[in-house]
Amino acid sequence: MKLNTMNLLKQTSLILLLFVAILYPCHAQGNYQGEKTSWHGFDRYDYVISEATLQLTPVRATAQEGNGVKAPEKDTRRCIVVVPKQAAAGNPWTWRGCYWDHAPQAEIELLKRGFHVAYITTDPDETWDVWYKFLTAEYGLSPKPAFIGMSRGGANAYTWGTNHPDKVSAICADNPGLSQTSLMKMDLLAANDVPILNICGSIDPILHNTYAVQSIYHASGGRMSVLIKDGTAHHPHSLSNPNVIADFIERSFNEKPQDKPSFVPERFRKGTFYGTKVNYEFAPSEKVWVSKWGPYFTGSYNKYSFSLEGVEGSVTVIVPKQAAAGNPWIFRCDQPDGSSAVDLELLARGFHIVTAPVPYNADGPILKHWDMVYDYLTGKGFSPKPVLAGRGAATGEMYVWAIEHPDRAACIYGENPILRSSLAKVQPADSLKPLASAKVPLIHVCGSLDPNLKTQTNEVKKRYAGKMTVIVDAGRGHYPLEPNEPAKIADLIEQTITN
Repeated sequence: MKLNTMNLLKQTSLILLLFVAILYPCHAQGNYQGEKTSWHGFDRYDYVISEATLQLTPVRATAQEGNGVKAPEKDTRRCIVVVPKQAAAGNPWTWRGCYWDHAPQAEIELLKRGFHVAYITTDPDETWDVWYKFLTAEYGLSPKPAFIGMSRGGANAYTWGTNHPDKVSAICADNPGLSQTSLMKMDLLAANDVPILNICGSIDPILHNTYAVQSIYHASGGRMSVLIKDGTAHHPHSLSNPNVIADFIERSFNEKPQDKPSFVPERFRKGTFYGTKVNYEFAPSEKVWVSKWGPYFTGSYNKYSFSLEGVEGSVTVIVPKQAAAGNPWIFRCDQPDGSSAVDLELLARGFHIVTAPVPYNADGPILKHWDMVYDYLTGKGFSPKPVLAGRGAATGEMYVWAIEHPDRAACIYGENPILRSSLAKVQPADSLKPLASAKVPLIHVCGSLDPNLKTQTNEVKKRYAGKMTVIVDAGRGHYPLEPNEPAKIADLIEQTITN
């Protein structure tokens, strides 16, 4: 009898829960005020905001509007929210601030994936904040929407995003407009690690906006990817294949912040590092050739900059996704950039990339400060024998440190190297004996047209009594610095670690 009573109570509870769910569905699943209509097969709800009172009132879209929206009456804003059949975890949503229902294929795809889609008429002001609060506070949508903005809508996305950089999960801007104010505040989005994807036509007259954003965003440590449609103008917007945009937005929303590595002190600055090599390929869905670059297409790595007590200048460490056995690392004094092909290859293989500090008030590095950086990192588990690396004249400084500590160098790698040091009493090329005695391998990669090849690398090769590998790329000058076959160079460097 007791068992039957418990079963009856369970059944009654389930019936009550079902009854409540029917009468009071979850906010994020469509319990919106007003009458619903349809937008491409999904439930749509419309609203009006008074610019004077900021009062939000539900309205019904007219049959004449169809999937579109008519211009709002004077001193009002029209707002729309479209509800997915089943909301994804976290109630994600995309926000458009201009040109409703123009090339909506990405938003339709995201609705299928559980995203809400929202809209408000241009341009950002207090009404946007009211709409944001209504959707997040009243109906439980994510506090970090993604933006899809085309032309003026792209400008609006950047305007609202730079004013609320902690309330954005991603921005996809299509041939975007741009204000000078937004451009000067892009570093705020970068500081909040907001990923950006710009899609543009190669003959769009405002393509320069994308390049301006890219310059500042990359320099600020932000993640920005670019896709250029070769030969297209300001129109057509978006992409025929909506998965490119939908995947970017979904992936950005679902990202989980990585824990700070144990070697990073309490005070630090975090950024990202990624390759900027351009991939040019034919896109069958678009029927055009496209150029693509940036972290969305190639991946990215976390970069940490910090100071150590007693050390002048900051230390920068780029962290691999998974450290290789033994925690190998590259020790250098010049900052790698998006074209540093060998660094990117080594990061993919589990190497850390460390840029040693160079002070503001000296002519070059202070070697005892580099010793302190070495002691700090090896004390945190980094390999006791880093690879010393540099490009151009920066290679000379790494030679000096290796000559001072030949037992600490796994090898020395230089790209079009110049063996000059501002602080050394004896220049590196004249003091190679300690390196040879410690059997430190040297690897130089040079362009055959580099003007320093004869006086630097060839001269070192004559003088060095140890193992030295020289690779000469035919037809390449001093620039570009990166070698033709970075994977081959990475293989050589890895061999010095394992031998």
